[in-house]
Amino acid sequence: QVQLVESGGGLVQPGGSLRLSCAAAGSIFSLNSMDWYRQTPGQERELVARFTNWGGINYADSVKGRFTISGNIKSTMYLQMNSLKPEDTAVYYCHVEIAGGVNYWGKGTLVTVSS
Repeated sequence: QVQLVESGGGLVQPGGSLRLSCAAAGSIFSLNSMDWYRQTPGQERELVARFTNWGGINYADSVKGRFTISGNIKSTMYLQMNSLKPEDTAVYYCHVEIAGGVNYWGKGTLVTVSS
C-alpha cells in the first residue's frame, strides 16, 4: 500500500510563487508515471505535469513555462509554480501509476491565487 501526502498549498497573490511537495510512504515498484493533477469545483481533474518512466516530462499547455515538476516520488516530488494566475486556483493532487495500471492519489492541497 502506498500513501501520498501533499503539502505546500495556500493563498498567494497573482504573480506569486508556491512550491508543492508530495511525499510517499510505502514501497513503489515498477513506476509507470508520477504526476500532479488539479481540480476545481464542477470540473474534471486535469493533468498539470507528469514524469514518465522513460524519462519524459509533460506539462499542460496552460502551465508551460511557469510550472516545473522535479524530484522523485521515492523521496519527494515537487511542483514549483511561478507567475501564478487566479485560474490556477484549484486543489492539487499528487498521483502515481505503477505496473498493472494501479493508481495512487494523495488527498490534495488547496492553492488559492487571489489578491
